[in-house]
Amino acid sequence: MGGRPLTAMNIVCFPVKTMDISILRDILKGGIDKIREAGAILIGGHSVEDSELKYGLSVTGTIHPSKVMTNTGAEPGDKLILTKPLGTGIINTAIKGGMATEETIDLVSRCMASLNKTASEVMQEVGANACTDITGFGLLGHAFEMIDKTNKGIIIYASKVPVLPEAINFAEIGLVPGGTYRNREFRGKKVELDPRLSPYIADVLFDPQTSGGLLIALPGEKALKLVKRLNERGIAEAAIIGDVIDDNKERIQVKQDD
Repeated sequence: MGGRPLTAMNIVCFPVKTMDISILRDILKGGIDKIREAGAILIGGHSVEDSELKYGLSVTGTIHPSKVMTNTGAEPGDKLILTKPLGTGIINTAIKGGMATEETIDLVSRCMASLNKTASEVMQEVGANACTDITGFGLLGHAFEMIDKTNKGIIIYASKVPVLPEAINFAEIGLVPGGTYRNREFRGKKVELDPRLSPYIADVLFDPQTSGGLLIALPGEKALKLVKRLNERGIAEAAIIGDVIDDNKERIQVKQDD
């Protein structure tokens, strides 16, 4: 966190025999739009024919040593702020199954297309102790990285966690990606779930995210200031969702309420 992207290269795997080339044009256009939004320059790319569509970017950038933000500096007493709602993995599964409405597809697409650039900049302005992005390991998997091999613990207040509309409904009918079960198997022993919670809430908290938000740990006196500034900059879903505590068990407690 805290760096600046300079250049980017497209990496594309495309099934030319089964997909129209117009799909690739749209993907590349979306990519360059985001490259420009991030302040970088596209310098080319690599493409191969593949049976499955894949797209990504190889990015080169710079960062000042004093602005490096890691996921290991959280301190007891810190508040945890999440900047994007959860549920992209579940909803993408519903989209593949033809179950999602156009409204839901538009909402999740806009969420995933939103950069973390502004949130990162505002976080640096206010000052934070640690930060991680929420991606394939889900909220609980990435949150655990903040306390792994420490004498600290985390409390997550489930009612405070922003969730995309319909994500829980889809989870209730079994539209859950395989990564959710793998995440739960991998980190489940480190998580204590409030017995009052619906089991489907856990599915959302372990849901692997595509282009998820940031989880930021910072002193309590700065937390409200950060949420206010994030909201003012258009990050409306940003919320305080938990606490870092003294706990030598290295565990995450998920409670219904604070």
